[in-house]
Amino acid sequence: MKAKFRHSLLAAALALAALPAAVQASDSPFTKTIFFGDSLTDGGYFRPLLIQMVGPNGATIGQFTNNPNYVWSQYLADYYGSNAQAAWTGNMTANPTLASGNNWAVGGARTGTSYAGGLGYTPSLAAQYARYLSAGNTVDRNALYTVWGGANDLFAVQANPSQAQQIIGAAVTAQVGLVGALTSAGAQYILVPTLPDLGLTPDSRAGGAAAMAQGTALTSAYNNALFSSLASSNLRVIPLDTFHFLQEVVANPGAYGITNVSGKACAVQPPPAGGSSLFCSPLSTVPGGSSYLFADGVHPTAAAHEALADFAISVIEGPRQIALLPHSETVIGRARAQMVDGAIASFGKEDGMRWWADVRGDQQRYEAPYRYDGIGPAASFGIGWTSGNLVYGAFAGYGRQNNDFGEDRGEFQQTDAGLGGFVGWRGDGLWANAQLAWTDVGFDVDRVVPLGPATRVHSGSPDGDNLSIGASAGWEFEHGALRHGPVLSLLSQQISIDGYAETDPTLSTSLAYPEQDFDSLIGSVGWQASYSINEHLQPYAQITWDREFEEAPEQAFAQAQSMPGSLPYAVPGLEYDDTFGTLVFGLRTKVMGLDANAGASLSVGQKGADDTTFFLSVGSSF
Repeated sequence: MKAKFRHSLLAAALALAALPAAVQASDSPFTKTIFFGDSLTDGGYFRPLLIQMVGPNGATIGQFTNNPNYVWSQYLADYYGSNAQAAWTGNMTANPTLASGNNWAVGGARTGTSYAGGLGYTPSLAAQYARYLSAGNTVDRNALYTVWGGANDLFAVQANPSQAQQIIGAAVTAQVGLVGALTSAGAQYILVPTLPDLGLTPDSRAGGAAAMAQGTALTSAYNNALFSSLASSNLRVIPLDTFHFLQEVVANPGAYGITNVSGKACAVQPPPAGGSSLFCSPLSTVPGGSSYLFADGVHPTAAAHEALADFAISVIEGPRQIALLPHSETVIGRARAQMVDGAIASFGKEDGMRWWADVRGDQQRYEAPYRYDGIGPAASFGIGWTSGNLVYGAFAGYGRQNNDFGEDRGEFQQTDAGLGGFVGWRGDGLWANAQLAWTDVGFDVDRVVPLGPATRVHSGSPDGDNLSIGASAGWEFEHGALRHGPVLSLLSQQISIDGYAETDPTLSTSLAYPEQDFDSLIGSVGWQASYSINEHLQPYAQITWDREFEEAPEQAFAQAQSMPGSLPYAVPGLEYDDTFGTLVFGLRTKVMGLDANAGASLSVGQKGADDTTFFLSVGSSF
């Protein structure tokens, strides 16, 4: 017995060591993750009872999978810097013992009916929520809630087929009621998975084709009733199409590292364990069982749970990835406006015509929680005239940038083609500029969805535009070769990105996104200086304090394409540091008779961000 115990502890340690590192809570879009559900989500409700029954070895079992591995809720919580350990534990009474976790799910739970099971009191999802509140918790509007149930109600239907309509109706009503209660209390983000196709479980397969067909039909009936009721009640949830996802895994198991989709990874043990994965340990796992799809007759293995968690993360993070597109355009648009301002500054006081051309490299790099970076070239050409104190003209430009989403979650390619005009005024030391530009924007997006060892790529090509209006002014003091003075500017960008639907719309992971309207208004104030070393060599620098006055959208939106009856859903939007600085430095000189300007512009002091532009401009008067 001691040897077995040591082996189990070793297995547990190895399993924990293999888990992905948790994202820091400060980087999470959610304050916490909270779960209500059944055995698919249970984080160890029965473990104390198992310790009483089988001794210390019970500490390494107690979840409905091939223990001691995680279930999907724990992988998900780990990713968001939260936890999915048991919030309470069973003790054979109707008053479970409170624990420290955020997982209120209980194996065997029905949605609205509590009952006494083989291991004592089994609270329904509705009872789980009631106990959550009575324990002194309140509904946190910024938390991620999960409400997943209904499977045990369908098992009740299989036991009483004549009561199918009544049982399913009552179960759906209870689950919708829980979602409604959370919503009314202020919850904004509620994840509601569909029931996986019960017709594909080993228990259904054991009954032959008829049992499999019945399991699939019952599951479809429940899912359709649930999401129809949610939609008719205007309850917006984050849907997770596990029904089709399981079908997709079974159709191509090798891609997910699955070698067996019909067998059970956990061997049958003497009573009270039997064939339940609740009692399954490394010692009772069949050879190669870790690569099975199912641990027992209905419950997934850890390999399936990990892929399921990845699926849930992709549904949450997908809209947040696409929300990066308009923000990326604001960075490119600001770099373009800075180049135009620099070109206007190159116009002398003599009347006449002048042209300029420039090339630049724009780099964006954002750390957690946005995680994207990219670089790409851009070029522009302009022509203008000086007439007295007035400068005016027009310009055109084109740019292309490749950006990678973080965590190997894909990439997007961005193109910009625009036209604009400018006007400037020069006085004795005082100057002022204004510019107006319209830019056609295009994106080619490849969103990569990791699913355990498998990956999927969903693509799309939304278009958009950017209307930008900028104004700047300053005063120059002259002290011999040194010229310096204050500068201020204001740049408004109105960006619109078309909605689009990703490729492979029948797959469970494919999403569609609505149109995005994104406004930016950046005000800057600072100081600039230049020094004429000689007639042809003038270094310069400018530093500004910058403030974004527009708020980024609080939420990002998407819709599951494989669930056309579900409503669009919201996830937390992206929050950017709205106060930062910009440093510009360079050198003006002459090259082959042309006026040249080379330098760089970089953001400073912006949390998690590193935007840099390298540029070279040449021009001449006619």
